[in-house]
This record gives sequence, structure tokens and C-alpha cells, in this order.
Amino acid sequence: MPAKTAAVSYDNSRLADYTYDDAGERGNVDLPFALLSLLLLTVGVLMVLSASFARAYYDPTNDTGGIATYYFVRQALFALCGVGVMFVCSRFPMGFYRHISGIVMMVSVALLAVVLVPGIGEKVNGARRWINLKFTTFQPSEITKIGVIMYFSMLICRYKDKMSNPRYGIVPFVTVLGGVCVLLVLEPHMSAIIIILAIGMVMLFLGGLPLYWFIGGGVAAGSLLGIGYALFPYVRNRFYAWLNPFTDASDTGYQIVQSLYSIGSGGLLGKGLGNSLQKYLYLPEEHNDFIFSIVCEELGFIGAMLILALFALLILRGYWLSMHARDRYSALVGAGITTHLAMQVILNVAVCTNSIPCTGISLPLFSYGGTALLLQMAELGIILSLSRDIPEKR
Repeated sequence: MPAKTAAVSYDNSRLADYTYDDAGERGNVDLPFALLSLLLLTVGVLMVLSASFARAYYDPTNDTGGIATYYFVRQALFALCGVGVMFVCSRFPMGFYRHISGIVMMVSVALLAVVLVPGIGEKVNGARRWINLKFTTFQPSEITKIGVIMYFSMLICRYKDKMSNPRYGIVPFVTVLGGVCVLLVLEPHMSAIIIILAIGMVMLFLGGLPLYWFIGGGVAAGSLLGIGYALFPYVRNRFYAWLNPFTDASDTGYQIVQSLYSIGSGGLLGKGLGNSLQKYLYLPEEHNDFIFSIVCEELGFIGAMLILALFALLILRGYWLSMHARDRYSALVGAGITTHLAMQVILNVAVCTNSIPCTGISLPLFSYGGTALLLQMAELGIILSLSRDIPEKR
């Protein structure tokens, strides 16, 4: 195994199983990726202010005390902390992340188990997915997503020449995913299951698993979806609302109908920042999972497309940095995080436009949620960390 020294030559044609640990010899973070991240974060916080003030002020069922800026102030504070987290994470060498991969995975699984304990896990709308920290709540499934990326990357590096052998290329990965999915089913949290399974399949594809295994994986995923449809009434209701949103527009289809009204009323140029009507307690979760609908209503088609273009540039830059990473582990983690970001953006927009059944998938850097935002910024910081080891960035 090559020595861990800054003198190791860069060879992009062969991602060696090598981790660059000498923090003193590292370069600067990738400026385009950092600026795109900060720009999207800034726009996201402003949209939380615009989307949330009506509910914060008028909704008597929340605990905001009638303070219109309640959600905005909290999101802005978490955003400032998130910027610090991003740059702190960019300082740690990728070898550090490889060393703690197993720990992160174990902690995330433990938290998924703990959240099921009454008195610890907070139950909302029949699902026990949150742990209440008094000053905020968080979903352990958010940690599990980055845990799967880091741990699978480490295993792929360890078994790089044995991935075609089911003992090494299938069993450990399926065991982890199976255990995680069982815990998520008990919550239940179907959207997290979909994202984590997709992340796992992407990581295995990047790791070189033979293609025929993915056919079996697709069948298994379809079976799980069928089981979820059969066992959980709320899953059936969401499929029905997706296919027939206007049939029961006052009940099962209410949220998606209001979302479509919001998007459609924005037109080409939008009503102007702050001028949404749907956020006045018509559209549920307007500052969270459905904030993109408010973006469309206030900024119009052009504004929404500009924001999606910024996300596309961030994602493309993330893949570029991953392709030029200095070692195999960095490349896998970077590609996994970038894919996770891309999936959440695509799925959130698809939900808001009723392209897929409604499910709780947030829009990264935009949707309200402090701990989720901190974890997203940490993920971006890890990509900035691997960018510091690329000798020549363009």
C-alpha cells in the first residue's frame, strides 16, 4: 500500500485506494462549488422568510407566539451555523472521514432504533420519526443517508477486487440496507426508505457490482413498495391522491391541489417575492416540503428555472470534483453525496408538480429544518474537503 505522503502522484485514470491525510499540504477549497452552495443557501433562507411568515403569524395551532419571523430567524441561525459546519468539514482530510465511516453508520442505526422508543421519539401524524432536542427536532434518517454513503464507500474500497463475489459485494451491503429498512418501516418512513435504497444501489453501481444484481434489486424494491401499499393505508391514500387529486380536493388530494394552484398562478414571471396567496394557510407545509411551489408562485417559471439551473450547476460541479478526486474513497463519497443532492431536488420538484405520489422529501438548502440543513451543509463541506486534494481545479 502506498505511503501517505503529499508526494504521491496524481493519476486520474486510476483511482488508487489511497487517502490523502496530510492536511498541511492541501490546497484551497473549490471556489465555484463553495459560491454556488452559499448562493443557494442565501436564496433558500429568503424564501423561508417569504413562505413562512403568514403561518407563523396567523396559525393558532403552532408555537410561534404570533411572531411572523419565527421560522426565518431560526432558519437563518442554522444557516449561519451551517456555513461554519461546511468550512470546518472542509478542513478535515478525507482519511478522517474514512476512519469514522463505521462509527457514523453505527450511530445512525442506533438512533433509528432509539427514535422508536416512546418518550424519546416524537410521534407526529401517526409516524414516530423525530427526536425532540427541546430547541429543535431532527430525523435520524438524515444521518443514515450520509452514513450509508460513507460506510459503503469504505466497504467498496476494502473489497474493490471482490465486488463480483456475493460474499463481499452483496451480503454486507444488503445486510446494512435490510436492517435500516426494517427500522424505517417501523416508524414508518417510506420516503427515507426510497432514498436510502436508491443511494445504496448507486453506491454499488459505482463500486462495480455486476449489472444483473440490479435487476434483482429492482424487483426487491418493487416488492417492498407493494408491501408498503398493502400494509399502510396512508401509502394507498397517497397513490390515490396522486392519480385523482381533484376527486377529493378537500381531503386526500387537498395538499397537491393547492400546490398545483400555487405553481399555476405564478405564470411566467410570478406574483413577486412575498406576494404568494397560497401561503396564507391554504397550502400545507408551504415553508417545508412544498416551498418550491411558493417559489413558482412568487418568482414564476423563469425564477424557478433559474434556481433549478443553480442546483444543476452545483450538481455538475460536484460530479466533476468527484471524477477528479485523488483517491477511490473520495471519489465514491463525492459522487454519493452529489447523487443524494440530485435525487432530493428531483424528487421534491416531482412531488410539488404531482409527477410522483406525495411524500415527505425536502428541497435541500430551501426547506425549513435546522438539523437537516446542518447535515446538508456538512455534506457540502465534505465535497469541499475532497476538492482541496485535487492538484489542478478549473
